[in-house]
Amino acid sequence: MTQSVSDLQESFKQLKLGETAQQLPILLRQAEQDNLTYLEFLTELVRYEQTQRDAKRVERYMKWAQFPYHKRLSQFDIQAQQSLSQRQLKQLGELTWIDDQFNLILLGPPGVGKTALSVGLGIEAIEQGYRVMFVTMGQLMTYLKTEEFTRKSQIQLNRIRQADLVIVDDLMYMAMETYEANLFFQLISQLYEHSSLIISSNKAPDHWGELIGDPGITTAILDRILHRVEVINLNGDSYRMKNNQKIFSAET
Repeated sequence: MTQSVSDLQESFKQLKLGETAQQLPILLRQAEQDNLTYLEFLTELVRYEQTQRDAKRVERYMKWAQFPYHKRLSQFDIQAQQSLSQRQLKQLGELTWIDDQFNLILLGPPGVGKTALSVGLGIEAIEQGYRVMFVTMGQLMTYLKTEEFTRKSQIQLNRIRQADLVIVDDLMYMAMETYEANLFFQLISQLYEHSSLIISSNKAPDHWGELIGDPGITTAILDRILHRVEVINLNGDSYRMKNNQKIFSAET
């Protein structure tokens, strides 16, 4: 019994090999031109399916991550940030700290590259197979306070809880009420020993209690975040101010 190419394509679809099914005619022609052996052809089929699945996974994870912009780690201006060496940046990019459930705290004033470094590391993590979620502290508080009755908040928080790396931008930019602090503590407890965190803030951890208010909750949050942590102090002038643009050109 002989099968047509369309029959084989249908069989591949039933086996959940949709990418291979779609590309099969081209792969067959290429195999004939290159005189591939059966083993080489099967290897090519598997390689193609895996490559396409990986590309779609990366695309899906990038969409879920909700980065504010797409700036790779290789684009991070290490020359403008003297407090971080090229060797340290490379070590961070290896992402072994995610496997060990280490956290990163990026400290510094606005405009020194905290968000850019976070995004770069997040993109690198997705391309290496990790699930990543980026969220500002303001967004996170909204999700936590509306989870019980908002479908969007439920979806976002489920993705956050399932992520390998959660990036929280602008932590402690405003004071928390006790109710908000409790919600934040519960999330940190759920992520503890399960996910790594990248937290950017302009306030060092020993000042977080000023905005959280409740000493007990502050201690519990810090205990979990600081268990395994690398604190990176970024300093210097604001990148945005150094590269600001004007409407009017300078007049002579």
